[in-house]
Amino acid sequence: MKLAVGISGASGVELALRFIENLPACIEVFVILSPHAKQVARQEMGLDLKQALLDLPKVLSIFQHHQIDAPLASGSFGLHALAIIPASLNIIAKVAHGICDDLLSRCAAVVLKEQQRLLLAPRELPLNSIALNNLLILAKEHAIIAPPMLTYYTKPKDLKSMELFLVGKWLDALGIANDLYARWGG
Repeated sequence: MKLAVGISGASGVELALRFIENLPACIEVFVILSPHAKQVARQEMGLDLKQALLDLPKVLSIFQHHQIDAPLASGSFGLHALAIIPASLNIIAKVAHGICDDLLSRCAAVVLKEQQRLLLAPRELPLNSIALNNLLILAKEHAIIAPPMLTYYTKPKDLKSMELFLVGKWLDALGIANDLYARWGG
């Protein structure tokens, strides 16, 4: 499976790192970094995002937002899915309205046109009607809208267990088997 992970400039870049580190080894991972994601990682976590990705025990291909001619910008590359974690309202608006002015928005358009899975984890609160309408447009195009919502039924012990719940739910939505959280048992 070829999976691209887009990291936008929304708050919550750590969720993208947690997602990538929990992907099965059999998945080819292509990461698209926005310049704002790098800035947010420095502000929120005090780290160099590209270096943090390189330090993960995964083989990754890392692309910058301006690399619009990257192979994954073409439908012939055969991406199976794109997860944008976190998804800023900016990238959501671009994709909803067909604006493909960088690699991340182009890949989202390609995944939609190829009828592959697009998962969006919007990180904004509260949402106004513009954002909700943009999300509705994308949902009608079969995008998976999966905001990072808190869990309580899994009885999380700490922030990491909360993050693993989110990652597990996102993997479920993409059809990737995992055991990252306790399933509801009644």
